Amino acid sequence: MKTILTGDRPTGKLHLGHYVGSLRERVKLQNSGEYDKIFIMIADAQALTDHADNPAAVRENIFNVALDYLSVELDPAKSTIFIQSQIPALFELTAYYMNLVTVSRLERNPTVKNEIAQKNFETSIPAGFLCYPISQAADITAFDANVVPVGEDQAPMLEQAREIVRKMNEIYGEVLIEPNIYLSSNETCRRLPGIDGKAKMSKTLGNCIYLSDDSKTISAKVREMYTDPLHIKVTDPGHIEGNVVFTYLDAFCEDKATVAEMKEHYQRGGLGDVKVKKFLLEVLEEILTPIRARRAEYENNPDEVMKILKTGTEIANEKAAEVLNRVKRAMKINYFE
Repeated sequence: MKTILTGDRPTGKLHLGHYVGSLRERVKLQNSGEYDKIFIMIADAQALTDHADNPAAVRENIFNVALDYLSVELDPAKSTIFIQSQIPALFELTAYYMNLVTVSRLERNPTVKNEIAQKNFETSIPAGFLCYPISQAADITAFDANVVPVGEDQAPMLEQAREIVRKMNEIYGEVLIEPNIYLSSNETCRRLPGIDGKAKMSKTLGNCIYLSDDSKTISAKVREMYTDPLHIKVTDPGHIEGNVVFTYLDAFCEDKATVAEMKEHYQRGGLGDVKVKKFLLEVLEEILTPIRARRAEYENNPDEVMKILKTGTEIANEKAAEVLNRVKRAMKINYFE
Protein backbone atom coordinates (compact mmCIF):
# COMPACT_ATOMS: atom_id res chain seq x y z
CA MET A 1 0.00 0.00 0.00
CA LYS A 2 1.30 3.48 -0.91
CA THR A 3 0.44 6.08 1.71
CA ILE A 4 1.37 9.76 1.87
CA LEU A 5 1.63 11.92 4.98
CA THR A 6 2.32 15.62 4.63
CA GLY A 7 1.18 18.88 6.17
CA ASP A 8 1.94 22.37 7.42
CA ARG A 9 2.25 24.25 10.68
CA PRO A 10 -0.58 26.79 11.03
CA THR A 11 1.59 29.84 11.73
CA GLY A 12 -0.09 32.02 9.11
CA LYS A 13 -1.58 31.97 5.65
CA LEU A 14 0.28 29.88 3.08
CA HIS A 15 2.43 31.53 0.42
CA LEU A 16 3.91 30.85 -3.01
CA GLY A 17 6.83 28.97 -1.45
CA HIS A 18 4.34 26.51 0.02
CA TYR A 19 2.51 26.34 -3.30
CA VAL A 20 5.45 25.37 -5.52
CA GLY A 21 7.29 23.50 -2.78
CA SER A 22 4.43 21.24 -1.70
CA LEU A 23 0.81 22.22 -2.42
CA ARG A 24 0.97 22.00 -6.21
CA GLU A 25 2.77 18.68 -5.96
CA ARG A 26 0.23 17.34 -3.45
CA VAL A 27 -2.62 18.05 -5.84
CA LYS A 28 -0.78 16.18 -8.63
CA LEU A 29 -0.14 13.21 -6.34
CA GLN A 30 -3.74 13.28 -5.11
CA ASN A 31 -5.07 13.16 -8.66
CA SER A 32 -2.52 10.65 -9.98
CA GLY A 33 -4.39 7.59 -8.74
CA GLU A 34 -1.08 6.05 -7.62
CA TYR A 35 -1.67 6.37 -3.88
CA ASP A 36 -4.04 4.39 -1.70
CA LYS A 37 -4.23 6.93 1.14
CA ILE A 38 -3.25 10.58 1.48
CA PHE A 39 -3.20 12.21 4.93
CA ILE A 40 -2.69 15.98 5.13
CA MET A 41 -2.10 17.31 8.63
CA ILE A 42 -2.57 20.80 10.01
CA ALA A 43 0.20 20.62 12.61
CA ASP A 44 -1.19 22.91 15.31
CA ALA A 45 0.54 21.09 18.19
CA GLN A 46 3.88 21.71 16.50
CA ALA A 47 2.94 25.35 15.93
CA LEU A 48 2.36 25.68 19.67
CA THR A 49 5.97 24.63 20.40
CA ASP A 50 7.03 28.20 19.57
CA HIS A 51 3.66 30.00 19.70
CA ALA A 52 2.40 28.72 23.07
CA ASP A 53 1.79 32.29 24.23
CA ASN A 54 -0.63 32.98 21.36
CA PRO A 55 -3.03 30.03 20.99
CA ALA A 56 -5.77 32.26 19.54
CA ALA A 57 -3.58 32.98 16.52
CA VAL A 58 -2.87 29.27 16.02
CA ARG A 59 -6.61 28.55 16.17
CA GLU A 60 -7.32 31.23 13.56
CA ASN A 61 -4.53 29.98 11.35
CA ILE A 62 -5.96 26.44 11.32
CA PHE A 63 -8.93 27.88 9.46
CA ASN A 64 -6.66 29.92 7.15
CA VAL A 65 -4.54 26.89 6.25
CA ALA A 66 -7.68 24.82 5.60
CA LEU A 67 -8.93 27.57 3.27
CA ASP A 68 -5.62 27.57 1.42
CA TYR A 69 -5.70 23.78 1.07
CA LEU A 70 -9.21 23.80 -0.37
CA SER A 71 -8.50 26.78 -2.61
CA VAL A 72 -5.66 24.94 -4.42
CA GLU A 73 -8.03 21.98 -4.95
CA LEU A 74 -6.91 19.54 -2.33
CA ASP A 75 -10.04 17.39 -2.39
CA PRO A 76 -11.40 16.05 0.93
CA ALA A 77 -12.93 13.15 -1.02
CA LYS A 78 -9.42 12.05 -2.04
CA SER A 79 -7.21 13.43 0.75
CA THR A 80 -7.87 13.20 4.50
CA ILE A 81 -7.31 16.68 5.99
CA PHE A 82 -7.05 16.63 9.78
CA ILE A 83 -5.95 18.59 12.86
CA GLN A 84 -2.90 17.19 14.67
CA SER A 85 -3.84 18.11 18.25
CA GLN A 86 -7.06 16.09 18.03
CA ILE A 87 -5.20 12.79 17.50
CA PRO A 88 -4.21 11.50 20.99
CA ALA A 89 -2.19 8.58 19.59
CA LEU A 90 0.38 10.99 18.16
CA PHE A 91 1.38 12.22 21.60
CA GLU A 92 1.64 8.75 23.08
CA LEU A 93 3.85 7.60 20.19
CA THR A 94 6.01 10.70 20.67
CA ALA A 95 6.53 9.77 24.32
CA TYR A 96 7.72 6.26 23.40
CA TYR A 97 10.03 7.51 20.63
CA MET A 98 11.64 10.06 22.98
CA ASN A 99 13.38 7.17 24.75
CA LEU A 100 15.23 6.31 21.54
CA VAL A 101 16.75 9.73 20.75
CA THR A 102 19.49 11.64 22.57
CA VAL A 103 19.38 15.38 23.23
CA SER A 104 22.69 15.81 21.40
CA ARG A 105 21.22 14.15 18.28
CA LEU A 106 18.26 16.55 18.36
CA GLU A 107 20.59 19.53 18.73
CA ARG A 108 22.63 18.38 15.71
CA ASN A 109 19.59 18.29 13.42
CA PRO A 110 20.36 21.00 10.79
CA THR A 111 16.72 22.08 10.42
CA VAL A 112 16.34 22.47 14.19
CA LYS A 113 19.66 24.35 14.44
CA ASN A 114 18.64 26.78 11.70
CA GLU A 115 15.23 27.46 13.24
CA ILE A 116 16.72 27.91 16.72
CA ALA A 117 19.02 30.60 15.30
CA GLN A 118 16.22 32.20 13.29
CA LYS A 119 13.91 32.40 16.32
CA ASN A 120 16.67 33.49 18.75
CA PHE A 121 16.14 30.43 20.95
CA GLU A 122 19.86 29.86 21.63
CA THR A 123 19.65 30.55 25.36
CA SER A 124 16.10 29.32 26.03
CA ILE A 125 15.00 26.49 23.75
CA PRO A 126 11.48 25.24 24.55
CA ALA A 127 11.67 21.48 25.17
CA GLY A 128 8.70 20.94 22.85
CA PHE A 129 10.52 22.73 20.05
CA LEU A 130 13.68 20.68 20.53
CA CYS A 131 11.59 17.51 20.32
CA TYR A 132 9.91 18.62 17.11
CA PRO A 133 11.68 15.92 15.01
CA ILE A 134 10.40 13.21 17.36
CA SER A 135 6.86 14.53 17.10
CA GLN A 136 7.22 14.57 13.31
CA ALA A 137 8.32 10.93 13.36
CA ALA A 138 5.16 10.08 15.30
CA ASP A 139 3.04 11.98 12.77
CA ILE A 140 4.54 10.03 9.87
CA THR A 141 4.54 6.56 11.39
CA ALA A 142 1.04 6.82 12.90
CA PHE A 143 -0.41 6.60 9.39
CA ASP A 144 1.96 3.95 7.98
CA ALA A 145 3.19 6.60 5.54
CA ASN A 146 5.91 5.37 3.20
CA VAL A 147 6.01 8.55 1.08
CA VAL A 148 6.53 12.01 2.61
CA PRO A 149 6.56 15.01 0.24
CA VAL A 150 8.56 17.79 1.92
CA GLY A 151 10.67 20.79 1.04
CA GLU A 152 14.42 20.27 0.78
CA ASP A 153 14.97 22.05 4.11
CA GLN A 154 12.94 19.34 5.86
CA ALA A 155 15.08 16.45 4.60
CA PRO A 156 17.08 16.25 7.89
CA MET A 157 13.80 15.88 9.79
CA LEU A 158 12.75 12.96 7.65
CA GLU A 159 16.15 11.32 8.03
CA GLN A 160 15.76 11.52 11.81
CA ALA A 161 12.31 9.93 11.51
CA ARG A 162 13.89 7.10 9.52
CA GLU A 163 16.47 6.63 12.29
CA ILE A 164 13.70 6.34 14.88
CA VAL A 165 11.84 3.78 12.76
CA ARG A 166 14.97 1.68 12.34
CA LYS A 167 15.66 1.80 16.10
CA MET A 168 12.07 0.80 16.95
CA ASN A 169 12.16 -2.09 14.47
CA GLU A 170 15.56 -3.22 15.75
CA ILE A 171 14.33 -3.40 19.35
CA TYR A 172 10.68 -4.44 18.96
CA GLY A 173 10.53 -6.20 15.59
CA GLU A 174 9.18 -4.93 12.27
CA VAL A 175 6.46 -2.74 13.75
CA LEU A 176 6.87 0.52 11.80
CA ILE A 177 7.11 1.37 8.11
CA GLU A 178 10.20 3.35 7.09
CA PRO A 179 9.25 6.48 5.14
CA ASN A 180 10.90 7.83 2.00
CA ILE A 181 11.30 11.46 1.05
CA TYR A 182 9.55 12.85 -2.03
CA LEU A 183 11.10 16.00 -3.49
CA SER A 184 9.72 18.10 -6.32
CA SER A 185 11.37 17.32 -9.67
CA ASN A 186 11.78 21.08 -10.25
CA GLU A 187 14.82 22.06 -8.17
CA THR A 188 13.80 25.75 -8.23
CA CYS A 189 10.57 24.81 -6.48
CA ARG A 190 12.29 23.09 -3.57
CA ARG A 191 13.38 26.36 -1.96
CA LEU A 192 11.71 29.40 -3.45
CA PRO A 193 13.54 32.59 -2.41
CA GLY A 194 11.73 35.55 -0.90
CA ILE A 195 10.94 38.63 -3.00
CA ASP A 196 13.95 40.33 -1.36
CA GLY A 197 16.36 37.72 -2.70
CA LYS A 198 16.87 36.03 0.68
CA ALA A 199 17.45 32.28 0.57
CA LYS A 200 13.91 31.31 1.52
CA MET A 201 10.44 32.79 1.39
CA SER A 202 9.48 33.10 5.05
CA LYS A 203 6.65 34.60 7.08
CA THR A 204 9.22 35.55 9.71
CA LEU A 205 11.29 37.53 7.20
CA GLY A 206 8.21 39.22 5.72
CA ASN A 207 9.28 38.48 2.15
CA CYS A 208 6.26 36.43 1.02
CA ILE A 209 3.55 36.55 -1.59
CA TYR A 210 0.53 34.86 -0.03
CA LEU A 211 -1.99 32.76 -1.94
CA SER A 212 -4.71 35.00 -0.51
CA ASP A 213 -3.06 38.32 -1.53
CA ASP A 214 -5.24 40.48 -3.80
CA SER A 215 -4.09 41.67 -7.23
CA LYS A 216 -3.05 45.10 -5.99
CA THR A 217 -0.86 43.63 -3.23
CA ILE A 218 0.78 41.12 -5.56
CA SER A 219 1.49 43.86 -8.12
CA ALA A 220 3.20 45.96 -5.44
CA LYS A 221 5.28 42.99 -4.24
CA VAL A 222 6.39 42.06 -7.75
CA ARG A 223 7.49 45.66 -8.35
CA GLU A 224 9.69 45.41 -5.21
CA MET A 225 11.33 42.14 -6.28
CA TYR A 226 15.10 41.85 -6.15
CA THR A 227 16.65 41.66 -9.64
CA ASP A 228 20.21 42.55 -10.73
CA PRO A 229 21.59 45.65 -8.94
CA LEU A 230 24.10 46.14 -11.79
CA HIS A 231 21.34 46.23 -14.42
CA ILE A 232 20.82 49.99 -14.15
CA LYS A 233 19.96 50.89 -17.74
CA VAL A 234 17.76 48.84 -20.06
CA THR A 235 20.72 48.56 -22.42
CA ASP A 236 23.00 47.09 -19.73
CA PRO A 237 23.67 43.34 -19.91
CA GLY A 238 21.87 41.71 -16.96
CA HIS A 239 22.54 38.72 -14.74
CA ILE A 240 19.91 36.05 -14.13
CA GLU A 241 21.77 34.24 -11.33
CA GLY A 242 20.20 35.36 -8.06
CA ASN A 243 17.63 37.41 -9.97
CA VAL A 244 14.39 36.59 -8.14
CA VAL A 245 12.12 37.50 -11.06
CA PHE A 246 13.70 34.86 -13.30
CA THR A 247 13.74 32.33 -10.47
CA TYR A 248 9.97 32.81 -10.12
CA LEU A 249 9.48 32.48 -13.88
CA ASP A 250 11.37 29.17 -13.76
CA ALA A 251 9.08 28.00 -10.96
CA PHE A 252 5.73 29.23 -12.28
CA CYS A 253 5.79 29.78 -16.04
CA GLU A 254 4.75 26.82 -18.20
CA ASP A 255 6.08 28.49 -21.37
CA LYS A 256 9.74 27.56 -20.94
CA ALA A 257 10.69 28.70 -24.46
CA THR A 258 9.53 32.27 -23.76
CA VAL A 259 11.40 32.32 -20.45
CA ALA A 260 14.58 31.08 -22.15
CA GLU A 261 14.24 33.79 -24.81
CA MET A 262 13.73 36.49 -22.14
CA LYS A 263 16.80 35.29 -20.24
CA GLU A 264 18.95 35.49 -23.34
CA HIS A 265 17.62 38.97 -24.17
CA TYR A 266 18.16 40.19 -20.60
CA GLN A 267 21.73 38.87 -20.53
CA ARG A 268 22.74 40.58 -23.76
CA GLY A 269 21.00 43.84 -22.78
CA GLY A 270 17.95 45.63 -24.11
CA LEU A 271 15.32 44.10 -21.81
CA GLY A 272 14.28 46.10 -18.75
CA ASP A 273 13.25 44.85 -15.32
CA VAL A 274 9.82 46.50 -15.63
CA LYS A 275 8.91 44.42 -18.68
CA VAL A 276 10.11 41.17 -17.09
CA LYS A 277 8.19 41.91 -13.89
CA LYS A 278 5.04 42.70 -15.89
CA PHE A 279 5.29 39.30 -17.57
CA LEU A 280 5.79 37.57 -14.21
CA LEU A 281 2.76 39.38 -12.79
CA GLU A 282 0.63 38.05 -15.66
CA VAL A 283 1.88 34.52 -14.99
CA LEU A 284 1.13 34.76 -11.25
CA GLU A 285 -2.31 36.29 -11.77
CA GLU A 286 -3.29 33.47 -14.11
CA ILE A 287 -2.46 30.97 -11.34
CA LEU A 288 -3.77 32.91 -8.34
CA THR A 289 -7.06 34.32 -9.68
CA PRO A 290 -8.95 30.97 -9.58
CA ILE A 291 -7.30 30.12 -6.24
CA ARG A 292 -8.57 33.39 -4.73
CA ALA A 293 -12.06 32.74 -6.11
CA ARG A 294 -12.27 29.27 -4.56
CA ARG A 295 -10.91 30.60 -1.27
CA ALA A 296 -13.62 33.27 -1.15
CA GLU A 297 -16.32 30.62 -1.66
CA TYR A 298 -15.11 28.53 1.27
CA GLU A 299 -14.48 31.62 3.40
CA ASN A 300 -18.17 32.42 3.06
CA ASN A 301 -19.11 28.93 4.23
CA PRO A 302 -17.08 28.29 7.41
CA ASP A 303 -19.40 25.52 8.62
CA GLU A 304 -18.55 23.43 5.57
CA VAL A 305 -14.82 23.93 6.19
CA MET A 306 -15.13 22.82 9.82
CA LYS A 307 -17.20 19.80 8.79
CA ILE A 308 -14.43 18.76 6.36
CA LEU A 309 -11.84 19.08 9.16
CA LYS A 310 -13.99 17.17 11.65
CA THR A 311 -14.63 14.29 9.25
CA GLY A 312 -10.97 14.09 8.25
CA THR A 313 -9.87 14.13 11.88
CA GLU A 314 -12.20 11.25 12.74
CA ILE A 315 -10.74 9.15 9.90
CA ALA A 316 -7.17 10.02 10.97
CA ASN A 317 -7.93 9.21 14.61
CA GLU A 318 -9.08 5.71 13.70
CA LYS A 319 -5.93 4.95 11.71
CA ALA A 320 -3.52 6.39 14.30
CA ALA A 321 -5.18 4.44 17.11
CA GLU A 322 -4.75 1.24 15.10
CA VAL A 323 -1.00 1.87 14.65
CA LEU A 324 -0.60 2.83 18.34
CA ASN A 325 -2.18 -0.46 19.42
CA ARG A 326 0.22 -2.33 17.13
CA VAL A 327 3.19 -0.50 18.67
CA LYS A 328 2.01 -1.19 22.23
CA ARG A 329 1.64 -4.89 21.46
CA ALA A 330 5.19 -4.96 20.05
CA MET A 331 6.48 -3.16 23.16
CA LYS A 332 4.63 -5.62 25.44
CA ILE A 333 2.71 -2.84 27.17
CA ASN A 334 -0.75 -3.98 26.09
CA TYR A 335 -1.42 -5.20 29.62
CA PHE A 336 -5.18 -5.57 29.47
CA GLU A 337 -5.65 -7.15 26.06
